[in-house]
Amino acid sequence: MPFPWCHNRRFNSYAEYFKKQFGERVQKVSVDAGFTCPNRDGTLAYGGCTYCNNDAFNPSYCLPQKSITRQIEEGIEFHLKRYRRANKYLAYFQTYSNTYGSLEHLRNIYSEALAHPKVIGLVIGTRPDCIDENKLKYLKELSEKYYIIIEYGIESCYNKTLKKINRQHTYEQSVEAIEKTASYGINTGAHIIFGLPGETREEMLNEAEILSELPLNNIKFHQLQIIKNTVMAGEYQQDPSKFELFSLEEYIVFIIEFIERLNPKFIIERFTGEVPPRFLTGPDWKLIRTDQVNAKIEKKLKELDTWQGKKY
Repeated sequence: MPFPWCHNRRFNSYAEYFKKQFGERVQKVSVDAGFTCPNRDGTLAYGGCTYCNNDAFNPSYCLPQKSITRQIEEGIEFHLKRYRRANKYLAYFQTYSNTYGSLEHLRNIYSEALAHPKVIGLVIGTRPDCIDENKLKYLKELSEKYYIIIEYGIESCYNKTLKKINRQHTYEQSVEAIEKTASYGINTGAHIIFGLPGETREEMLNEAEILSELPLNNIKFHQLQIIKNTVMAGEYQQDPSKFELFSLEEYIVFIIEFIERLNPKFIIERFTGEVPPRFLTGPDWKLIRTDQVNAKIEKKLKELDTWQGKKY
């Protein structure tokens, strides 16, 4: 059967989107520009999100002491070992809140990244309370020449959860930032975590309908992972019964139910998160890699003859 996005995969795939958009593979290359967050530096709170340890996902070449250009060069070299077909790159400002600074500072670091001959755009990870009209006007200007996407950490649609994990913003602020960004014609993405403490599986599934109403281009899912040296790791060790971590099998069933309800227009960037085993307290998925999990999800979608948006 034909799917709404006109390729044979049963979800609106990020990789297929870029092949169609640019005619070839496009790879992200992470950059650490030395940002922090307002819930980390004392503006709103201290300590950051209870689950957060950036060392767990920041590549080894990413160090804020290095220039943006040097990080991009080392990142391209790093990725060439695994993605030899990639000739175009997106500079991924990933660590902490990458619009949390003056407009002049943002202009300097983004311009340096875009000056690299192999960089065709930016992926900017940030919080919904770290954007304003002047920054959006500037990013709109950039988007007329480059691929620009702002990726907002929503994490949950429930304020009770956001409060518990020390996000220090509300879901309503996420909606406001996403709608404002989309109104400027800027590509808009969102990040959601499944399995946060206190949320039921039904509440998580209901987020599909809630999120589907937002003007998003891309969406990214992570299963909750308990990362060492975080506040959440301490909470987990003190009382594991407060957490319902997904087993791999449970997560595959859940994520298929979720995307069946999801807006089929949304491009799915990823289904799961992955951190080096040395950082991980739980859940234990037996060192399975992200691409292997994706293969299992796609196999199950085919077995069930279902797809993204089937029940939307």
